[in-house]
Amino acid sequence: MSDIRVGLVGYGVAGAYFHAPFIQATPGLSLAAVVTRDPGRRAEVRDKYGAVGVDDVRELIGRCDLVVVASPNRTHVSIAAAAIGEGLPVVVDKPLARTAEEGRELVRMAKERGVMLTVFQNRRWDGDFLTVRRLVGQGLLGEVRRFESRFERWRPVPKGGWREAGGPEEVGGLLYDLGSHLVDQALQLLGPVREVYCESDVRREGVASDDDTFMALTHAGGARSHLWVSSVAARLGPRFRVLGSAGAYVKHGMDVQEERLRAGVSPDSPGFGEDEEDRWGVLGTEDEHRVVRTEAGAYLDFYRGVEAALREGAPPPVDAESVIEALSVIEAARQSAAQRIVVRLS
Repeated sequence: MSDIRVGLVGYGVAGAYFHAPFIQATPGLSLAAVVTRDPGRRAEVRDKYGAVGVDDVRELIGRCDLVVVASPNRTHVSIAAAAIGEGLPVVVDKPLARTAEEGRELVRMAKERGVMLTVFQNRRWDGDFLTVRRLVGQGLLGEVRRFESRFERWRPVPKGGWREAGGPEEVGGLLYDLGSHLVDQALQLLGPVREVYCESDVRREGVASDDDTFMALTHAGGARSHLWVSSVAARLGPRFRVLGSAGAYVKHGMDVQEERLRAGVSPDSPGFGEDEEDRWGVLGTEDEHRVVRTEAGAYLDFYRGVEAALREGAPPPVDAESVIEALSVIEAARQSAAQRIVVRLS
């Protein structure tokens, strides 16, 4: 069978590092066209992937069987809606939308047209998160009581760009960016959220959106998630600290896949998702503990799942409806930070 022709909207960091390499590495998919007007980027997608650069989404739609939206956040809904309206399946980078209601409307449109809609929540396939899910699933922590999760960086000087310089209209800031991943992981691990508390600040001069945010989530089952996203953490905390009735799991350092993608390593290379031994986490108590090998990270499984969904009718790798609650949590977090209150979700 011929490859599924993929059209990629955007070739910034998301498109160049988190989508194009995985499309290329997935059997049955080929990158056919990329929306970018930059001459250098057009040359790169031509030379690297054999894809053509096009000016706009309308031109892209005529050249592909699947649309991947990796453009600035404020454009996700309009571009996804245009592709769905043409009867094309769509992958949308996170966040799916600015609000839960916008997300629900996209899901409704996709169901009406009978096309796949999925969201690139790639960090469900982080090796350290896969490890946490395995340990919890095996009961090695007992009852999980608190899930601590951090995406922290030390960037005292802003890098610029719409994620930092744009206001709310850009759907920028860390809460929507990295926070989308942390909230999604917390929901995947511990289930629905009933209460949300948030502290959100802009710490650096010249930045218009949050760059230092904390969320406390109370889950329906009684567990609590404490989530941090920051660009101004001069000393980094653990990536995960999961506290249970029988023990704890503590892991430092980020998943290795992004680092390797930025270094130009192909995601189908042997050992691509394998963590370095000196960064493995520790399981147990103060009195008795052991090092635990990190599961191999597997972002490539997302696009393999997309190909299977389109070829075989398998469920999409991320059910778009599963990210609606995360958008509700993020909306509640914004309200909590603005009003300095705890927000209850129904």
